[in-house]
Amino acid sequence: MSRPELEQLFADQIEARDEVRWDAATGRVLARRLRRLGALVLSDTQLTQPDPELLAHALLDALRTAGIARLPWSESAVELRQRLAFLQHHFPNDWPDVSDEALAAELDEWLEPHLVGLKSLNEVSRLDWNELLLQRLPGGWTQRQELDRLAPSHLAVPSGSRVALDYTDPTAPVLAVKLQEVFGLLDTPFVAAGRVPLTLHLLSPGGRPAQVTRDLRSFWQTGYFEVRKDLRGRYPKHPWPDDPLTAIPTKLTKKRFEAGQ
Repeated sequence: MSRPELEQLFADQIEARDEVRWDAATGRVLARRLRRLGALVLSDTQLTQPDPELLAHALLDALRTAGIARLPWSESAVELRQRLAFLQHHFPNDWPDVSDEALAAELDEWLEPHLVGLKSLNEVSRLDWNELLLQRLPGGWTQRQELDRLAPSHLAVPSGSRVALDYTDPTAPVLAVKLQEVFGLLDTPFVAAGRVPLTLHLLSPGGRPAQVTRDLRSFWQTGYFEVRKDLRGRYPKHPWPDDPLTAIPTKLTKKRFEAGQ
């Protein structure tokens, strides 16, 4: 019996169904229209304009299977997520949970609507991941401003530099800065409205931690002079004043600093 005869004889039993699925080999969503008579496939054609919602659902399934950690987070989105995790740790009633578990449980809400119209992971990677995270803030624009106040991405230090803060550990955010750039800064800076002191990684001119402390005042009183004795000979081109609290903060060598005066 020929196919046309089959289709004519069993027309009321033929099922047409669109199949949209993720194909790991190509990294894309494949969309096809299948016409079946029971287990027999009568035709299998590629869909040029599949249902965007079916595409989004297939992409979401692939991303859910890969796991939250495998999403194509940008570097800035990773840093933003760490800042949000820091605030959720210290203010659990006011800030959303951005852990892997929480994001995975709510993928349908915060991610799937933005997948409509996309067909590949390459397109997914171009989403504004920062904005997707910020849209989870219940307080809208006001809370976005609170984010910058309570967990700033950067901190201005006495030398004039804006130094990025590291919130990888929500219990101990880090300010890594060259020691000479914080001359004159007496006390340890705080974040979270004065609740959490920064862990200072005071770096040598070579960029290695010369001291790690949460008590800057104590460091100036005692630890600085040990560091100075150890590093002054190795970095003679950089300033090592007797009184770091009255010295001018700088990121320059002594020669370049004096030339700019």
